Amino acid sequence: MSSTVLITGGAGFIGSHLAEAYLGEGRRVVVVDDLSTGKRENVPEKAIFYPVDIRDQSSLRAVFEAEKPNIVSHHAAQMSVKNSTNDPAHDASINVMGLLNVFQLSLENRVSKLIFSSSGGTVYGEAERVPTPETALLAPRSPYGISKMVAEHYLRYYGEEGLSWTIFRYGNVYGPRQMPHGEAGVVSIFAQGMLDGRLLQIHGDGEQIKDYVFVGDVVRANLMVSETEGGEVFNLGGSPASVREIFEKLASIADYRLAPERGPARKGDIRRSFLDLGNAERKLDWRPRVSLAQGLEMTYRYFAASRK
Repeated sequence: MSSTVLITGGAGFIGSHLAEAYLGEGRRVVVVDDLSTGKRENVPEKAIFYPVDIRDQSSLRAVFEAEKPNIVSHHAAQMSVKNSTNDPAHDASINVMGLLNVFQLSLENRVSKLIFSSSGGTVYGEAERVPTPETALLAPRSPYGISKMVAEHYLRYYGEEGLSWTIFRYGNVYGPRQMPHGEAGVVSIFAQGMLDGRLLQIHGDGEQIKDYVFVGDVVRANLMVSETEGGEVFNLGGSPASVREIFEKLASIADYRLAPERGPARKGDIRRSFLDLGNAERKLDWRPRVSLAQGLEMTYRYFAASRK
């Protein structure tokens, strides 16, 4: 395949795995990332890299005009719920205003498909129905979740203007290269803390149920929609588990013996989030392949090996 994929946030956790996968399909890959949280070493050698902030429309426009992408995978974001509650304006400057630059330039440059990474872990809020389907009411409780909801509405508007899109509402994505700032950051925080032998903290009672999905499974779904018709929303989840269960599973892998401290509950945190995957199963024949036990083992081993 000779098409060009532009990945915003391609030096980050999910974006860098996507860059590798698209290159593996024989596509040209262009990575746009300001490296505020991403790492230059995460960008594959064969990818074309631009250190551009998506809020800088003129620089971003130059990238679009030079590279002429067929597919845009939008993964650049302010990804911390906590930071969004501390500074909603900063969150919106990236997750809404920066995002609008990406959408507008995709429309102007006649991109054939825009793939948007939304947040199944936050846009539904405290959902009445669990597992939660895509048709459920969107009722986010944090500025981060609100920005993702608003982005979805903007994307539908751009769809009416002619931009083909697919929305993925991710559960808590974890795996190698994961950073501690995102929704599933607890996996990275626990794994690295256990490797350091540090005393770790669980916010609240630790019984918050989250939906954990391995990064490789998320990447596989993204590749499936590159050439499909637009206008679809898909939940991508995996295994429901409490924060305490994640701690205990990783502690077993790491042979970590310290009991966690109990910290204050976090503002905007969701008590129970678990996604209905039926739409992706029916229309994409997608379901997660990596179990939580396998994924946590691979993630821990990655962090352990990266220290050698």
